[in-house]
Amino acid sequence: MKKTILSLFTALSVFTLAACGNDKTSEETTTEKETTPIKESVTYDKDVASISIFLTGNLQALEITPVGTTTSDFLPLQEERFPETEYLGFTKEPDMEALIALQPDEIFIDAEFAEKHGLDKYEAIATTHVINLDEGRWKDHLNNIAEITDRTETAEQFIADYEAKVEEVKVLAKDKLGEGTVMAVRVSAKGIRVYGMERPLGPILFEDLGFTPAPGIEAIDKNWENISKEVLPDYNPDTMFVLVSSVDEGSQQVFDELQNDPIWQSLKAVQNNQVIVIEENPWLDYSAYGNKLALENLEEILLAK
Repeated sequence: MKKTILSLFTALSVFTLAACGNDKTSEETTTEKETTPIKESVTYDKDVASISIFLTGNLQALEITPVGTTTSDFLPLQEERFPETEYLGFTKEPDMEALIALQPDEIFIDAEFAEKHGLDKYEAIATTHVINLDEGRWKDHLNNIAEITDRTETAEQFIADYEAKVEEVKVLAKDKLGEGTVMAVRVSAKGIRVYGMERPLGPILFEDLGFTPAPGIEAIDKNWENISKEVLPDYNPDTMFVLVSSVDEGSQQVFDELQNDPIWQSLKAVQNNQVIVIEENPWLDYSAYGNKLALENLEEILLAK
């Protein structure tokens, strides 16, 4: 009888010790999981130069900061956005000496300017990647660059986050603006420009955000069309996005005068108080990061209405 009791006690002790050991192992595993650091994005190990501010915006979306970039006159290099990026002049006339001095490992260039400048000039400096901004949409350009730079996961995450923000802004826009027609114009000292379905504003307004284009917008067979103020009633949108040129001197005065014009005041968007004034930067920055900033800007504007 004593032997039987002793055997049971021994077995129970072994079972208890084993259970304690398992609890400790489980606790150690949990602790190890909790303290495992989150994987951070790896810094791109090549110096990149960009001959297009639009390509620069796509590189930024992929967490790649160019050592140098060209710009356009209405999209100057913003120091707060690119504190470590050197200015290489306007894209249409880049500073080749400054580019050579940077000694980049890779150059990304808009196909339009690769053709105009001569691709061989850039290939003599570094490996050059030509991206055609007139083919596909900004997501295609982003994915193209992501494949070249081995940043496909980063591109996928950026697009997923962008699309989630789009859905939020869509709901907000429906609440604040309704479901009427939309158009976008740029006012300058030189006249009025209406944007069509193509870049820079068509894709974000009419594809991403799903706004209904005002009558006549879809008939514009290029990026934009210059019109006179007398034509505005033909479009007569419910909501109008307006950019005032920061380049052409006197543009703000032209817009001020336009707002007092009976033709302007007859428009539904004006009468509905649904004229939304936006800035060229970021709205004309047709890139992944530029569109992200534009979305965030629209959200701020709508929340303030």
